[in-house]
Amino acid sequence: MVKFSICIPAFKSSFLQECIESILTQTNDDFELLILNDCSPQPVEEVVKKFVDPRIRYFANEKNVGAYHLVDNWNKCLSIAVGEFLLIMGDDDRLHPDYLSEFAALIEKFPDLNVYHCRSKIINDDGDTVRLTPALPAFEHVFDSIWQRLEQLRSNYISDYVYRTAALRAQGGFFHLPLAWGSDDITAFVASREHGIAHTNRPVFEYRSNTQSITSTGSDLTKMEANLGYADWLRDFLKNKPADEIDQIAKDYLLTHFDRLMQKRRSYTILISMKSNRIAKARNWWNNRQKFGLSSRDIAVTFLKSFQQ
Repeated sequence: MVKFSICIPAFKSSFLQECIESILTQTNDDFELLILNDCSPQPVEEVVKKFVDPRIRYFANEKNVGAYHLVDNWNKCLSIAVGEFLLIMGDDDRLHPDYLSEFAALIEKFPDLNVYHCRSKIINDDGDTVRLTPALPAFEHVFDSIWQRLEQLRSNYISDYVYRTAALRAQGGFFHLPLAWGSDDITAFVASREHGIAHTNRPVFEYRSNTQSITSTGSDLTKMEANLGYADWLRDFLKNKPADEIDQIAKDYLLTHFDRLMQKRRSYTILISMKSNRIAKARNWWNNRQKFGLSSRDIAVTFLKSFQQ
């Protein structure tokens, strides 16, 4: 068994070669690289064939799964992985050469956990660093983690996380939400419920923010529907017992501020949708306000805030 399974569900080819190169040059070479072509019309297979490396295993879907069911590709990768630990890569993102070495050290320091996390750099199309995600505590329990996330004191991406493969399978794989909108959050929360989560503050993952990403191009209303599923999941998850006194405080806070935190998540979804076509987007949200429990104030305030982005 190899230590790590690195999985790329690939559809876009523009930065795929750069992504693969960042993986094959890892200082820790105890890994396999699984590439799953989601029936892409772009030359994904041609890019993969440029590399001759026994660590690469290539697969192709018979038909396109698509962005709406993106989590199905994550779970297909999970089903064929043989590594003790697993991570999902975006096809346009990059790993720092020490990504696996850093996580190996984190796992050695906290050997009993099911999920680990790193700080990240946000890069643009040219590969230049735009910003960093926030620094986090070395260790925390799950309700503390949820509180920080829902107050938008931190940001994360699917490739920030490394999972113990057996534990991820035991919890049913990656949690499905449309467009995977919140799936990374919930999957990590479930994985950290019993034993918590450890973080490294070395930014060893590089997330490429570009106009082709699902965050930028996905359906606005579908994301809001995913928010409803997120709220239903959290309401049920809050029935679990906290790990300690601090985690109890965080849980009590979540219960007290549940409605406000869910409204904050809805407002964020509106805000990022207004990166373009503000007037049309505002009209769309107004027409669907009753379906998603949005007030006219929610829409108006977020519309004004969008000019400050």
